[in-house]
Amino acid sequence: MARKTRIATLPALLPFRSGPSALFLPLAVVCCLFCGILVPGIARCADITPFHTFNQSPLVQIFGLPAAEPAALQPAGRSRSLLALDIANSFARDTTPRDEILIDGESYRLTLALRHGITEKLEAGIDIPWVGHGAGVFDSFIEGWHDFFGLPQGGRKEAPRNRLLYAYDRYGQERLRRDDSTFGMGDIRLTGGLQLYHDRRPNPRAVALRTSIKLPTGSSSRLHGSGSTDVALWLTASDDYTLPGPWGHLALFGSAGGMVMTGGDILRDQQRNLAGFGSLGVGWSPAEWIALKTQISGNTPFYRDSDLPELDNPSFLLTVGGTLAFSPDTALDIGVSEDLAVSTAPDVALHLGLSHRF
Repeated sequence: MARKTRIATLPALLPFRSGPSALFLPLAVVCCLFCGILVPGIARCADITPFHTFNQSPLVQIFGLPAAEPAALQPAGRSRSLLALDIANSFARDTTPRDEILIDGESYRLTLALRHGITEKLEAGIDIPWVGHGAGVFDSFIEGWHDFFGLPQGGRKEAPRNRLLYAYDRYGQERLRRDDSTFGMGDIRLTGGLQLYHDRRPNPRAVALRTSIKLPTGSSSRLHGSGSTDVALWLTASDDYTLPGPWGHLALFGSAGGMVMTGGDILRDQQRNLAGFGSLGVGWSPAEWIALKTQISGNTPFYRDSDLPELDNPSFLLTVGGTLAFSPDTALDIGVSEDLAVSTAPDVALHLGLSHRF
């Protein structure tokens, strides 16, 4: 008999409604931007590092899929903090003879990440996420964006605006449904890194082996977590080049790895226990205070035994944006993501990441 996952009702998470959770989105945005403005003086060539983000699909972000990270670890005795905000707007609707799925809503992920250099070759860290799902406010903007650039709407205009509804039926039986807004702690991750190579140049070439373990601390019934324990292992590398004259510097970066997962609570009988992932990016810093970056990331599917791309297709995500360096140790990442493989990731996602080294 099909397993049913029903989501409990909690107060709505809409940016302009009353209640503490309603303030989450605007306060998080203001916090990132205001903190960045307060940092004195823009200085130093901006470091070119990957966007600390990953696939924010409601049925993917619950697992321990790692965000892209720098290949150069923190020096011994030094730390780096990151406050990252991801806002993702999703709309996908598909039907096959045995499956039917609708993903319509916005997700919010606010992550406090800490990394500390134990020795010159060892790094330890922790990611503490707060996760929310709501009806959102960006549907109208995204429809206009698609119209302006002649992009397909994929059924958006026929659907109600600013709705939250994640639903999946299999052979006519409801397997998952979420139509109420929530906000709460997600699955905490413990991270580690081993520096395999670093040439110690001002524009370095570096290789690192990274690992993470995701613990089931978030509520799976509210899609704040998966209910599984996930372990990931991956290689990350980067190379930085000084350009002639006043052209600044250029960097290439990439990563590849895999992860193993125990059985979770969401579509447990369709969940895969192994997944692969990777990323590839390039950045250019033409001036001391700015870097422009493009990053492609992908992952294999987390579910099986379905003809729906939302569940059983690989995902590819394009993120474009840049970094503003406010000081030698403080910077703000701003990025916008678009799904390259339709329906396997959110239509549009905004990423803000305020980092500080100390």
